[in-house]
Amino acid sequence: MTAQPNSAPYDLTIDHVELYVEDLDAGARHFARAYGFTAYAARELPGDASSLAVGRGAIRLVLTQARAEDHPAADYTRRHGDGVADIALAVPDAAAAFAEAVRRGARPLAEPTETAGVVTAAIAGFGDVRHTFVQRGPDTGPALPPGFTPVDGAATGADADLADTGLLEIDHFAVCVEAGQLRSTVTYYEQVLGLCNTFTEKIVVGAQAMDSEVVQSPAGGLTLTLIEPDTRREPGQIDHFIKNHGGSGVQHIAFRTEDAVRSVATMAEQGVEFLSTPPAYYRLLTDRLQPTRHSVAALAALGLLVDEDHEGQLFQIFTRTVHPRRTLFFEVIERVGATTFGSGNIKALYEAVEAEQLG
Repeated sequence: MTAQPNSAPYDLTIDHVELYVEDLDAGARHFARAYGFTAYAARELPGDASSLAVGRGAIRLVLTQARAEDHPAADYTRRHGDGVADIALAVPDAAAAFAEAVRRGARPLAEPTETAGVVTAAIAGFGDVRHTFVQRGPDTGPALPPGFTPVDGAATGADADLADTGLLEIDHFAVCVEAGQLRSTVTYYEQVLGLCNTFTEKIVVGAQAMDSEVVQSPAGGLTLTLIEPDTRREPGQIDHFIKNHGGSGVQHIAFRTEDAVRSVATMAEQGVEFLSTPPAYYRLLTDRLQPTRHSVAALAALGLLVDEDHEGQLFQIFTRTVHPRRTLFFEVIERVGATTFGSGNIKALYEAVEAEQLG
């Protein structure tokens, strides 16, 4: 690799995302029922850890439960509860990607190794999240995580009557970083992985405020929305996440769909609870924009939000967290040209709540 620092020698895409969990069976059942994710591969390390890969479309999640107290998943869940531990990145040459990242300043976590034709190596990311580079040969296939074997989803008990939720791929990760770490984290991803800073914004909501910067791989295969609380203002949701999570981490994963109304309606039927939206949001909506893809009535019936930028519109909604610490949750997002992340909805929701309180 001869690329200069701050340039990307290749585009990064998501190979899979590993979550450390306290109860593997419960996690698999939840993703199957709520999100329609099929269990398709497993790895058992007797006395060490058990893992199950679940997903649909291009979404691939690996759920890992520690079976030994000294396994990294055990320490992670003690510190954070269930959460994202690894955002694994597909690359054409894992050893070269690892060497170049370390040369640019990354902290190495795992030297290159090969398992069943798949080469991996790992570096540190933010908080306790790492990035594993994954290089797949022409005969290894795109789906199985390294070291996993295929399984029949029905045999795991997690795939009974899967609903077609229409979820297609991971759109972005929202990452909360501790106060004072936003700029250094952005710089790290620019220098080490060659990501581009595509969007910067300060968001003020009443007495609360946060700073946000987005870093993205050149073709958009990896997008991190990094958010830092403004400690000069009153504590808000970012402060609460960092306190309850125990430091920086992934606040939510956004799943993209081509029809948010259908996806959200299906998920709601499966028992997924979403954050509610006050009726005043929809009364005020047409003063702000005219939805192009869905009617206001359809959005209001499900609590879906809509925002727009110079490229188009997006429709989004957030799940109500089921995490005991009230931290990790998920987003469903449909993009109709829009390339931003719905920050206009934060201000619109605040104004709607005020309108509701004023009667």
